[in-house]
Amino acid sequence: MASPLTHAATGLALGTIFWRQGATKRFWIAGALCASLADVDAFGVLFGIPYESPAWGHRGFTHSLTFALLLALLVAWKGFDAERRRRMGLYLFIAAASHGFLDAMTTEGLGVAFFAPFWNERFFLPWRPILITPLNPSELLGVHIHGARLLMVRGGELRTVWPALVALAGLTGLVRTVQARRMRV
Repeated sequence: MASPLTHAATGLALGTIFWRQGATKRFWIAGALCASLADVDAFGVLFGIPYESPAWGHRGFTHSLTFALLLALLVAWKGFDAERRRRMGLYLFIAAASHGFLDAMTTEGLGVAFFAPFWNERFFLPWRPILITPLNPSELLGVHIHGARLLMVRGGELRTVWPALVALAGLTGLVRTVQARRMRV
């Protein structure tokens, strides 16, 4: 899997597309959390759930598009007023779904069950430049990743994912600036 920091940053970068004047911290927090939450299934190993379990194993249901949709609808409905729910639901769905797509670009593992619970086959994307972050929950938090392995994991993400995130946020800012100037004229 990609690191939790990269998943959260992806949610934030995607948020620049949906951001509107007056957006609160709740907007940014919801995006980062929805983009990161799928890895809650990694803690299943503590309870004896096998990685390859279709329902609750790592990269199973919580990495699916179904989970992304349900999570987005729940957070948008509970966390935002009626005026913002539709836009937030779309943003949060894309943020949550991004998790599975990033994990499908990793070098190892069993792939991602995008269509669970309806179809449990796991998939990778053809381009797989991301080194996996260890599955051990303490390592997920960065507690036991040291030295060269940490640099390889973070360095790979910094070279492949982060430039795209910066470009997305920068391009969105540029488009917004041009639009604002046109409105003033």
